[in-house]
Amino acid sequence: MDKIEHIGIAVKDLEASNQLFEKLFGTPHYKIEEVATEGVRTSFFKTGPNKIELLEATNEDSPIAKFIDRKGEGVHHIAFAVENIKQEIARLKNEGFTVLNEEPKKGADNKWVAFLHPKTTNGVLVELCQEINENEG
Repeated sequence: MDKIEHIGIAVKDLEASNQLFEKLFGTPHYKIEEVATEGVRTSFFKTGPNKIELLEATNEDSPIAKFIDRKGEGVHHIAFAVENIKQEIARLKNEGFTVLNEEPKKGADNKWVAFLHPKTTNGVLVELCQEINENEG
């Protein structure tokens, strides 16, 4: 794993949260994106070298809606940048981690993503992210 790619925060109201985090960081979000397959709208902020992703459910069956129902708003996941997500999935499975996605899927911010089950990572949902090359898809 190369670095922390972003920290994901589950929110009930993306517009209200955008206003709050804009005040907190002193800068506006730079992107809003919907990932229909995950039932989520995302908003990204950059502060220094760090990115924060706000996640709002678009339907009551989405993972974000279920997370907020169980735990309320707050830190949802920590994402790590990787160079080769398929190799990293294989390595982590070999190390005994439970991978929630056998194959990477398209996520927000032009990334291939896969998640590790929090039961195998001390309660933290870990996301692996690899930049999608223009020639793949």
